Amino acid sequence: MSQRSTQHAAFTLERSYPAAPDRVFAAWANVDAKARWFTGPPGEWKVLKRELEFRIGGREHVSGAWAGGKVSRFDARYFDIVPNARIVYAYEMHIDDTRISVSLATVEFEPAGSGTRLRVTEQGAFLDGYDDAGSREQGTQALLERLGASLRA
Repeated sequence: MSQRSTQHAAFTLERSYPAAPDRVFAAWANVDAKARWFTGPPGEWKVLKRELEFRIGGREHVSGAWAGGKVSRFDARYFDIVPNARIVYAYEMHIDDTRISVSLATVEFEPAGSGTRLRVTEQGAFLDGYDDAGSREQGTQALLERLGASLRA
């Protein structure tokens, strides 16, 4: 039996977007809009499957293959949705058949002039020796940059 361990990490990221909260919220709530930015690095990762059932109790699944052959899988469940204001979901990440983490994420949308101030807070449990070394926060930063680009397009 392998050694069991849990490492905890938390972070909060904030971004401002020049789009109204309803438009930024829709980028999380609509499968086609979310597919434009919620993806692995272009040229390094290819989506294999994407599903989104955006409602309280609904689920989301995204899996993809890395250039080296590993497959990552994101499986989420939505616990709280307040249109244009808040999303709370929990998700687990797998690399191939190994669960590497379980996280709670809160996304908050606040009007800021004619735009939106977005705040993402994540609390993660990294499992059985998986050393995140800050890559989840860095990956989320990259996703939020792609979200901004998709809103500008």
